[in-house]
Amino acid sequence: MEEATGRRSNLPIRSEREREQYRSSMLQCIFLLSDSGEVMLEKQLTGHRVDRSICAWFWDQADSFKSLPVIASPTHYLFQIVRDGITFLACTQVEMPPLMAIEFLCRVADVLSDYLGGLNEDLVKDNFIIVYELLDEMIDNGFPLTTEPNILREMIAPPNLVSKMLSVVTGNASNIYGEVQMSSQLTGFPDLTLSFANPSVLEDMRFHPCVRFRPWESHQVLSFVPPDGQFKLMSYRVKKLKNTPLYVKPQITSDSGTCRVSVLVGIRSDPGKTIESITFSFQLPHCVSSADLSSNHGTVTILSNKTCTWTIGRIPSDKTPCLSGTLALETGLERLHVYPTFKVGFKIMGIALSGLRIEKLDLKTIPPRLYKGFRAQTRSGEFDVRL
Repeated sequence: MEEATGRRSNLPIRSEREREQYRSSMLQCIFLLSDSGEVMLEKQLTGHRVDRSICAWFWDQADSFKSLPVIASPTHYLFQIVRDGITFLACTQVEMPPLMAIEFLCRVADVLSDYLGGLNEDLVKDNFIIVYELLDEMIDNGFPLTTEPNILREMIAPPNLVSKMLSVVTGNASNIYGEVQMSSQLTGFPDLTLSFANPSVLEDMRFHPCVRFRPWESHQVLSFVPPDGQFKLMSYRVKKLKNTPLYVKPQITSDSGTCRVSVLVGIRSDPGKTIESITFSFQLPHCVSSADLSSNHGTVTILSNKTCTWTIGRIPSDKTPCLSGTLALETGLERLHVYPTFKVGFKIMGIALSGLRIEKLDLKTIPPRLYKGFRAQTRSGEFDVRL
């Protein structure tokens, strides 16, 4: 289909009526919202600017709109889809086919997931420029344009996921995600303040609604009245992460229908506390007919769905844990052409690799028989290794 711009769209428009509707319809803005209502990305599509206040109105009414893909606000028509906790919200002030807007948002979500290797809040923020460039190519002046991933890849190079994973494996990652979790069993309305010894390492903070912003902005102190029970007080990233404490060295060679596998896991740098609950897992490729894997430490299990899990626990002091063995390929295959992604898990109690340290926790009115304390814990999160 040729448009006024002379460029071609991949969205099917079958009849003359649909063609006329398409020409008279356009989206004016697209917002990407986090699961907390934060505007992560705003893309104005026409000369008519849509104010962000529409997002605040939408989020205030979100409970009423959860199952509605099309919403009429006092000023705009809104179209929404939700993928993996991210809300894709499109706005227009003109009537247009709702299915066209919804289909386009679905295409946007599919393309982003394909480009970024998944879809979540951190991936969108880490690849903000690429997301913005993709939207530039996918929609022009409010009209859907190029939506096929293969065509988009010719115009915009996807982020190098391999180099990203390698930077994690080699200890060159630049930041880490962390949370401050609290458990409050205090009665009444206790007024608390929490301060850090080194708040300068923090960035991209997100706070629980109970936190007062002014004390943090002026003195980097969290002032709040906690709700009852357990809750997430804040989440954050750090500007510079210490080296990853573990190294993983996988090696796979294949020839004559057989693959030889060898994986070493060891301690790269001593974090000062014991690294516990170390696991190593991967999905056997579909072309593998059978596997014979064993280790010199820990246990290896292979489930019926071809998931292999190596439970290491702790690294022994007298040897380096090693997983080795062979994979048999299906008849007719000489070499392995699709390599698995290895996932590593671990936990370190009593320390935060970010280096963030809590200095003190104070209460304005101290009730009798009070216990207060805090502890740190590091978990691996998404630690993937690719060949």
